[in-house]
Amino acid sequence: MTFSTWIDTFAAEKGLDLERLIEVEGPSGTNFMPAEIVIEAMKSAPASEQRQLRATIVRLDFAAAPIEPFLDHLAQALAI
Repeated sequence: MTFSTWIDTFAAEKGLDLERLIEVEGPSGTNFMPAEIVIEAMKSAPASEQRQLRATIVRLDFAAAPIEPFLDHLAQALAI
């Protein structure tokens, strides 16, 4: 299963709100982006990073921890 298929399935099964706005500070000031943008960026990451992302998400899910804070953290890298 490709990472793209896996993350889409995971998001659907967990009922993640892909339209949830994430607010992060970037060099230009406050940035707002829907969670879907973060997931799309994850899909375009190199395979080595996708493996790390998947492993982290699986660990969080196994610990019954929410995934949203991790998406918020990843959004920092996308802020402009």
